[in-house]
Amino acid sequence: MNYSELIKSSTTGDHQAFQKLVESLEPLVASTVIGMLGNSPESEDVGQETFIRLYKSLGSFKGDSSIETYVTRIAINLSINELKKRKRRSMIFKSAETDIDLGNLSDHKNPQDEEANRQLIEYGLKKLKPEFKAVIVLRLINGYSVKETAKVLNVAEGTVLSRLARAQGKLRKILTPLLGDHRG
Repeated sequence: MNYSELIKSSTTGDHQAFQKLVESLEPLVASTVIGMLGNSPESEDVGQETFIRLYKSLGSFKGDSSIETYVTRIAINLSINELKKRKRRSMIFKSAETDIDLGNLSDHKNPQDEEANRQLIEYGLKKLKPEFKAVIVLRLINGYSVKETAKVLNVAEGTVLSRLARAQGKLRKILTPLLGDHRG
């Protein structure tokens, strides 16, 4: 797929070209947003807002980075904004925001159980600060290189490496008690 042609056509008002661009970038945006926010109604909203922002900014897209990096940066920024909103809401209402029932995790400790693993990872990611969560999502979930992750987050490669190491340590600390004897 030639992104540059789709981008050029989209900027001249070709809605079908933009639709093709959205369809090809949608899995990347979805994995980024869901990785940052979990599978929630806000994830869908942030995903849609990512493409609205992309559409509005295509005219100023210079191509200094790939369109994938560009749209991922939009998704990360919007996800971080949503996380800040969640934090403010939880402080206002003093309620814990959890999408999973930790009581059920003990019933699903089989490491082969993909749903239990997904829930554990989602739970662990929710506990991380946004800067650590972003590195985990980009590097380990979306498979970006250190260099690409640094570019998306606008930080040095060394910062990516240190945040990744710290994030993995924090995740290990969060998840190990939940895994019991099934640690790997």
